[in-house]
Amino acid sequence: MAPDKHRRDSGDQDPLGVGHLKRDLASRSISGGVVTLVAQSIKVAVQIGSIILLARLLTPEDFGLFAIVLAFLAVLELFKDMGLSGATVQRAEVTHRELSTLFWLNAGLGAAVAVVFAALAPGLAWFYDEPLLTGVAATAALTLIFTGFSAQHLALLRRQMRFKTLSVVQTGSEIIAMGAAVAAAASDFGIWSLVLQRLTWGLAMLAGAFLTSGWLPGRPGRLSLIRDQIRFGTNATAAMVLGRLAGSVDKMAIGWLWGPGPLGLFERSQKLTMMPVVNICTPLASVALPMLSRLVDEPDRYRSAYLAVAQRIGMLTAPVAALIFMSAESVTGVVLGEQWSRAAPILSWLGVSLLYAPLTFTLSWLYMSQDRTPEMLRANAVNVCVNMVALAISLPFGPIFVAMAYALGGAFVRAPFLLWYVGRKGPVGSRTFLRILCLPVTAGIAGAGLIHFIGSGVVLTEPSALTSLIYDTGIAVATALTVYLIAPSGRRMLFETLTFRKRMMQMRVNH
Repeated sequence: MAPDKHRRDSGDQDPLGVGHLKRDLASRSISGGVVTLVAQSIKVAVQIGSIILLARLLTPEDFGLFAIVLAFLAVLELFKDMGLSGATVQRAEVTHRELSTLFWLNAGLGAAVAVVFAALAPGLAWFYDEPLLTGVAATAALTLIFTGFSAQHLALLRRQMRFKTLSVVQTGSEIIAMGAAVAAAASDFGIWSLVLQRLTWGLAMLAGAFLTSGWLPGRPGRLSLIRDQIRFGTNATAAMVLGRLAGSVDKMAIGWLWGPGPLGLFERSQKLTMMPVVNICTPLASVALPMLSRLVDEPDRYRSAYLAVAQRIGMLTAPVAALIFMSAESVTGVVLGEQWSRAAPILSWLGVSLLYAPLTFTLSWLYMSQDRTPEMLRANAVNVCVNMVALAISLPFGPIFVAMAYALGGAFVRAPFLLWYVGRKGPVGSRTFLRILCLPVTAGIAGAGLIHFIGSGVVLTEPSALTSLIYDTGIAVATALTVYLIAPSGRRMLFETLTFRKRMMQMRVNH
């Protein structure tokens, strides 16, 4: 026991200890958020460039076939992790033997799930009547092994709030993987370019996590040693599996009924729509979850910290929602190219979801930091049921109607329920969510209205897609800024964002 006690008390020298974090938690959280957003800005720029290039080098059918594989991989990834990495971040203390046991369990689960998926690949090819899926699925399954070995090392970086290191690993892996995919696509590798991208990303993440975490696993202990983590992870995994199913079953169904071409149009539209949410919320989860977990016994600070992060996410994505909804043709033409013109109406409807999706994305932070994973499971079960009903009604009419049902069902059924359910208890109540949504929804609706009435199509004569996009982007951003400046809470948020560096330095001095 002595070595583990020493590890817990040794502060910054110990990759397992977190006792030293609370002394300057605010400073670490702010600086971590800044580093994360800067890294994400770089990654988004690279992603956009990659999407533009790959959309011109590959066909909708290539993306559609790989989207089928990704839909299943997205669910299997959760069985590989089993929520154990989240348990490592959430727990106040963890020993070397516990972490080693978690590491080997994640590694074993990753290998087992990869073997199962590879074995099921021929069945997948038969079900979709696409023989190529056998080799593609079996090869892509190797990624599950790589991510299984890196799960706990990445969790340690989040637990220690080492956001700069984490951002370098994640962003660097994305850039390397995208470079490999573009190079392969330019060499006529077709769908295998996307497989290579996935494998390269997994290997780069594994190498980066091992080299930077400062921890090496030892012999595993008995599973009874990590009983609490398994309980936490099982509930979290069941909830996230339902959430992933809600986001994947539409692609599985479209690919089966309508084929890889229409699925490719739907998948790329969804990718473009969710890019702002994923690229803002996913890395911020690395900051928010450990921060909220450390503040769970201080309700006022907890509520303020969550409110500050969630409000800014909504304010950032509101003008994007307006732009995508009203200018989908321009976005499609500039980003994807002429062969993707049929994706425009799908993209437009999915743009509506940007008004509420960023907020619902953050709800898992509340459940997991408050150790309320059984409730998260029940909430996601309802979410899946609503999604399935909407899909069953809209699927026979095609991908456009699926996108419309998803967006409107989320706005009027799923999001209201999810926000009410999580706000029933805990520091963050339902009224807090109304405060968060008020400004972004107002800015998004106002921006869409102004683009419609004074957009490029009205003011300019036969504008190009790029000219229209630039013009409409200016309207969306200007409208959002105007709404934020008029509202006192918006002005305060903008001022605090602009002066974050000064406040961060003051907090460091105070601590």
